Amino acid sequence: MEVKALQQMLTQFRQMQENLQKQIETVHVDASAGGGMVTVRMNGQKQVTEIRIDPEVFAGKDQELLQDLVRAAVNEAGRRVDEELTSQMKSLTGSIPGIAGLKIPGLF
Repeated sequence: MEVKALQQMLTQFRQMQENLQKQIETVHVDASAGGGMVTVRMNGQKQVTEIRIDPEVFAGKDQELLQDLVRAAVNEAGRRVDEELTSQMKSLTGSIPGIAGLKIPGLF
């Protein structure tokens, strides 16, 4: 591979990394459990930014149910963040020949 081609590829990777970072910052997903009894909002860095709990959950005073609903909503939100970032990564890498199917360990 020529040096110039390698430099162009590295430049494309840097641009792709910058674009991906910007997109990660804009990702926000909502996920709920228990038919909407618990709703979690998560950002692209998988940080929980908001939790909404229906007051009806507290009326039952069922601690295990609440724990299960929160856990399920957080896990679903994490899965949705992964899906969104994977989708965005595919759209970014599609412009670079030969990289569209590349799996980068630890990225997602």
